[in-house]
Amino acid sequence: MKIFKYLGKYWYAVIAVLVLLVVQANSDLSLPKLTSGIVDVGIQQGGLEYSTPEKIRKTTLQGIEMFMTDDEKKTIEDNYKLTTEKIDGKEVEVYTLNLQDGMTEAKLADIFNLPMMMLASAQSKDSSSGSEAKAIIDDYKAVGEDAAKAKQLGEEATTLGEQAKAAGAAAASATDSATATEKGTEAQELAAKAQAKGAEAKALADSIKTTTDAMPAKVEAARKETKNSLGDLGADSMKTVGIQLTLAEYKALDMNTQQIQTDYMVKTGTKMVLLTLVSAVAAIIVGLIASLVAASVGRNLRVGQYERTLQFSNTEMEKFSPASLITRNTNDIQQMQMGIVMIMRIVLYAPILGIGGIYNVYQTGTGMGWIVGVAVAAVLVLVLSLLVTTMPKFKALQNLVDRVNLVSREIITGLPVIRAFSREKFEEERFDVANTNLMKTQLFVNRAMSIMMPVMMLLMNGISVLIVWVGGHNMNNGQLQVGDMMAFITYTMQIVMAFMMLSMVSIILPRANVAAGRVEEVLETEPTIKDPEQPKDDHDFKGEVKFEAVEFRYGDADEDVLHHINFTAKPGQTTALIGSTGSGKSTIVNLIPRLFDVTGGRITIDGIDIREMSLHKLHEIIGFVPQKGILFSGDIASNIKFGDANISDEQMRKAAEIAQAEEFIDSNEKGYDREISQGGTNVSGGQKQRLSIARALAKNPKILIFDDSFSALDNKTDVALRKALSENIKGATQIIVAQKISTILHADNIIVLNEGRVVDHGTHDELMKSSTVYQEIAQSQLSNAELGIEEAE
Repeated sequence: MKIFKYLGKYWYAVIAVLVLLVVQANSDLSLPKLTSGIVDVGIQQGGLEYSTPEKIRKTTLQGIEMFMTDDEKKTIEDNYKLTTEKIDGKEVEVYTLNLQDGMTEAKLADIFNLPMMMLASAQSKDSSSGSEAKAIIDDYKAVGEDAAKAKQLGEEATTLGEQAKAAGAAAASATDSATATEKGTEAQELAAKAQAKGAEAKALADSIKTTTDAMPAKVEAARKETKNSLGDLGADSMKTVGIQLTLAEYKALDMNTQQIQTDYMVKTGTKMVLLTLVSAVAAIIVGLIASLVAASVGRNLRVGQYERTLQFSNTEMEKFSPASLITRNTNDIQQMQMGIVMIMRIVLYAPILGIGGIYNVYQTGTGMGWIVGVAVAAVLVLVLSLLVTTMPKFKALQNLVDRVNLVSREIITGLPVIRAFSREKFEEERFDVANTNLMKTQLFVNRAMSIMMPVMMLLMNGISVLIVWVGGHNMNNGQLQVGDMMAFITYTMQIVMAFMMLSMVSIILPRANVAAGRVEEVLETEPTIKDPEQPKDDHDFKGEVKFEAVEFRYGDADEDVLHHINFTAKPGQTTALIGSTGSGKSTIVNLIPRLFDVTGGRITIDGIDIREMSLHKLHEIIGFVPQKGILFSGDIASNIKFGDANISDEQMRKAAEIAQAEEFIDSNEKGYDREISQGGTNVSGGQKQRLSIARALAKNPKILIFDDSFSALDNKTDVALRKALSENIKGATQIIVAQKISTILHADNIIVLNEGRVVDHGTHDELMKSSTVYQEIAQSQLSNAELGIEEAE
């Protein structure tokens, strides 16, 4: 798109905006996770993020370790330290968390979750669940009972052995055979019993060893069976059970579980507030940067378009109407500014937010990603439908704005004529047609935009209902938590909003792009009249103007309007151009300041082709008074000094005096400070012409060009003005285009034009004798007496 190229100059601002938008998107995308944490962790899990206990009784840990592998037991032992605490007045052995380097609570939780789940299953009253875990518990209980029994048998065997040993000693020390025989028999019986007890204890020990050796395999099998029974979302279930077991352990240790929950809620809430502030600050700074860049681009484009317009010749001005140029320099650039703000605030942000949302949806692991695909597809269908419908209207909209401006300008500037011919009703209808066409197009576009919003909201709400419906079933099956579903809804809405923002921009940007094309058309239009690469300005110009075989035709014309024009206007002399309407008088004088360029021959000033001079130098030595006196808003002084701000007040008053403007200027109490409205509408036509003449005289030019500039003057003022010019303007070259013979009677050289050709030239007296065309013009304006012709009897 054309509008993007205007951001290249501000690449540093774009990079800064991208960084800020990433920060804003990261903040916005973190909030759903924290909201989910508030619900799942803060409310449902009592503020515990992981099942890893900070403290745990030795007996409880031993029960959990029954379902751990040897490596897991070793890891747990390395990260816990055995201490003693007094609970309910009793000394209890407690393990306290003591994380080693490289270990985290999350990693320990991965070890704890499954064993805790198995322990809880084994302790459940529901005999149908956790059968493998219960079997392990039973085995450990049996091993414990057998160990106790074996210990008892060992103790009994030891006692019997000692008794047999004592009886044997008594038999050996007996003095009579009967006593010796009795004690010997007793010793044998006791030894036999001790041996039997020992054998029984050994059998139990062998059984315990067999059971213990088989325990790791049995534990591994139980772990697999537990994982399989939990399904795909078993990790969440194990985490939930583990956290509940940890909370129960904290209560058994008289820890304040309510404070744990409160601390988590405060910590998470603080994070959410800070992230919201970060997002808001980033958005504000992005908006500020976007506004500054858009304003800078708009300012530069207005200046560039204005400067290019000032370089245009009449050829380019005819290509672009004034109304269109005004629209391009105001409305079109405003559309571009809006487009640039949209690009920097939305076009760059939406993809970041959308991609981040899709990634986070994937991370939730809810299995509902297909809903996002449905939502995005629906949004794209809606957007594409709107684009296909509204795009042609956007292209026509700016042209309709041009038309309204054109009609408005014509009505305002031509109001006196409209009133004079009672055409108010007709002009009202003409404006109404242009205005109605614009209104209909705008209404169509606005209606399309207004339809998009409710449809988009309906779509978003429908997606929310679908997520709740599918998520509700998953929650009922124990496969999803409430917080996860809330986070999924938020992420999905963020993704849909990202596409919706792009859709809104996709409707606004085409209009901005059309506007950029129109502005670019002006900027890329090369003026047909340019300065030469090496201008010949270093010359003391006297002001002799010479036409050498000059020919000219307008760009869209089929034939020349000037044919082989040759004449010389010398300094200190007055050269007049006269001829019928359309004979080419104004065209000739417009060629001198290069409002157009000749198409054949050349025009020189003191022998230098005006195309070899810079336009600034050329215009500096020319004082030009156009047919229609144009004044600018300000005061009389600013208008007279328009040609040169350094003109002294004395020069200004002298110019006004020569132009016969001093009388009406002094008649107003404000004098030269009298305000002039736009276009000089608060002064008469004659006063406007005299001020225009004074403006040209004040800059003291070498060449004075009057393009029918005396037409609005009464005869008295006309005579006084010509007299003042002849007395005060001595060395300048004067070229006068006139319709009235009386204005040029005393010209040094009168050029008579007819159909773009010079048919005669000379003084008034000479032409009255030799030129039929001049005689016809003269006799149509003046009486024979005024012309000094004797009427035939």
